[in-house]
Amino acid sequence: MPQPQNKRKTGSHYEELAAAYLKRQGYEILERNYRDRLGEIDIIAMEGRYLAFVEVKYRKNLKSGYPEEAVSRQKQQRIRHTASYYLYRHGYGEETPCRFDVVSIAGDDISLFRDAF
Repeated sequence: MPQPQNKRKTGSHYEELAAAYLKRQGYEILERNYRDRLGEIDIIAMEGRYLAFVEVKYRKNLKSGYPEEAVSRQKQQRIRHTASYYLYRHGYGEETPCRFDVVSIAGDDISLFRDAF
């Protein structure tokens, strides 16, 4: 089973790059790889007054399309439910301004899509 381990290792590497990139953009990283019974969120961070739930997507090249295109409606829905549960579990009120961002990494290029969905 070396493949899943390699995928996890690769994913962790690019999530680390994304977190460093977000810090340079002024984000304060609160959590990485948040998991609960509903799903997983790669990075949870504050940017200004916004609590940002960030999905990180990587592609070695663009043969399979842009990385951000891999955030399907189903994935978005799972992230929304997980974020909702995170807000509840951590005592954030309904007035907390939230946003869903995507960090797209294609080769050596990193792009940030604020309020992606």
